Amino acid sequence: MLIILNNMAFLTTILVILLVYYLLKILIKLFAPTLLNYAGKKAEKHFREKFEGFGQQQQANKTPEGDVIIDTNTKKQSNSSSNKVGEYIDFEEID
Repeated sequence: MLIILNNMAFLTTILVILLVYYLLKILIKLFAPTLLNYAGKKAEKHFREKFEGFGQQQQANKTPEGDVIIDTNTKKQSNSSSNKVGEYIDFEEID
């Protein structure tokens, strides 16, 4: 009698797992297009906002035609020992 109950519990467990699997499969088929559509619209909105901000920034930095802008590098590099990386060692090959 105990063996039959154990087999019955095993079969019900397998049946529940299969039912949950097929139920999730059906629900995913129903709701996946809606969720993907929502995620796509959110991503489109996000990229549109970023692109519009980039375009406004480019227009603000734009100089009138004919103006000359000279950017100079004011930081001078010194030729001190800070440029020296390491010690040079000359190796000779021994035959």
